[in-house]
Amino acid sequence: MAASHHHQNAMSTLAPDQRNYYYLLEGGRAGVHKPILAALYAVHNEPRLTDGETGLGIAPANQLAMAEIDTFAAQVQYAANTLRSLTQGLIEQGWTGADLWDANVGRYSERFLQTVAKGFTPGLGDRDAAQLEPSDPAALLQAYLEDISADYSGAQLPQNLAQLDPALLAFAERVPPNYGRLDFQRQALVEAVRLWRQLNTAAAVYEVLNVPVVDQVPDEATLDNALVAFVQSAGRYYAGYPNQREALIRLVRLWREMDSREEAIEWLLTHDPFATETNLDIVDPALIAFVQKIPQAYSGQGDQRFALTEGYRRWHGLDSRTTAIQQLGVNPDDLVQNAENQAALMASARTLDRALLDFVASIPTHYTPTETQREALLRLVQIWRRLEGRIPTIQSLFEDVRRLERAAPSSPEAMPAPLPAPPPPRPPRWTPNNIQLDASIVPNGNFTWSEATRGGARLPPDQATVDAIVRIATLAQQARDRIGRPFLVTSWYRPAEINRRVGGASQSRHIVGDAIDFYCVGLTGNQIYWALDPWWPGGLGRYGQFPALVHLDARGFKARWRH
Repeated sequence: MAASHHHQNAMSTLAPDQRNYYYLLEGGRAGVHKPILAALYAVHNEPRLTDGETGLGIAPANQLAMAEIDTFAAQVQYAANTLRSLTQGLIEQGWTGADLWDANVGRYSERFLQTVAKGFTPGLGDRDAAQLEPSDPAALLQAYLEDISADYSGAQLPQNLAQLDPALLAFAERVPPNYGRLDFQRQALVEAVRLWRQLNTAAAVYEVLNVPVVDQVPDEATLDNALVAFVQSAGRYYAGYPNQREALIRLVRLWREMDSREEAIEWLLTHDPFATETNLDIVDPALIAFVQKIPQAYSGQGDQRFALTEGYRRWHGLDSRTTAIQQLGVNPDDLVQNAENQAALMASARTLDRALLDFVASIPTHYTPTETQREALLRLVQIWRRLEGRIPTIQSLFEDVRRLERAAPSSPEAMPAPLPAPPPPRPPRWTPNNIQLDASIVPNGNFTWSEATRGGARLPPDQATVDAIVRIATLAQQARDRIGRPFLVTSWYRPAEINRRVGGASQSRHIVGDAIDFYCVGLTGNQIYWALDPWWPGGLGRYGQFPALVHLDARGFKARWRH
């Protein structure tokens, strides 16, 4: 034990958020409610581990040696496995879903928590679980509730979760008719089976579903049939056991590409799962890929022009095609009057085509995506591809998404690389209202507004700050030219409240905007300092603690310092 104590002092422990990451990871893998893991850590405070942490009350059992559970990550992993084994044992003894889980408040029952507090020894054949030491039941309940309220206050979940189970089953019922065989949907179903059947890996899922696997790749047709059959039977076999509930929550979360378990629960409780058709956000990448390929594919045929005009009309909510053509810069009356004049018609068509292709080029930047915009693009695709209606159009886009998911980066089926818009002209003078993030601050210089404003997150509020940024950029350009290497900026303009947060000095020039901290690849701060010291007219500093960093500012007199 003495060695562990030595490590305890020598190594720093994890931050709470880092610990929470392990709880989420292992709780998600084992289908265990994450806050119970946080609660075990809070109440046990043992064993002492070689990585300087304390454990979750997990001790060796059967063939499991202390060396295998001597890190925080391993303690969390085995705690999750052990809770899974304990739960399974209780189910075999006849505990019901309601004995284990209080559905009204969405957490383990107090009876279950009291059982966990008594500790647990796995059966001899159970290689995944470990010994769980006993703990104080009141303290365990308290720690469990505290972690739940921390999670839920972030997500603002309702306290009453009685409607969750019916909503989960309703969602599961909608899955088979909406299954588009997309990779992420398949993954959602595989994960649901894995948690439901209490397995550790996708490979184990293929095995229990009897899916042939070649080179670790399952046969997709067989897998899809088995997954759909599983989800169709889920309603019949649902008994409210915690792992079954977690399986369906995971299905919703991955199917709808959501960020967290809480977000999935909130969505289920506030939406009618029967009313929603397939989540149409799924086809957005296919729509963007489609419009990006139009300029190469456009040959000025009548139906192509009609498709783009109709897309434009719907996008802008215009009442008729005539209005759309007018807004695109062609006078519809001219078309009628010049019906016989081929040259005039060609000129009008060219004007129209240019305007339509400009509209198409702007879509990837301006797609937000609202329902109006998405429906406009669906209609555009439908006419362009000569499809019979909305459903076949969506199906064809699903096919596109499937191809996009798997296309090699260089293949014509891959998502095209985004094209930057042409840069606007430089203004005669920079002001807070005309800043262009990509533009160099000084004409033909190397420093951009993006560097000065942290990618636009810290825009200058007034003209004085803009002028200060220009002042230091002009001087720093001369310094960079002397050094002959890029200056990699780590900090430039900092509003006062951010400067306070990062511990900057109250008189810091960063607040004014005319100071930069930077480094040069391959050079030390000292080397840069000596190179600039003789002539640099303002403040020049270096940091003892960060030997690569240098500080420059454009105050009106020479100042030199070392932090």
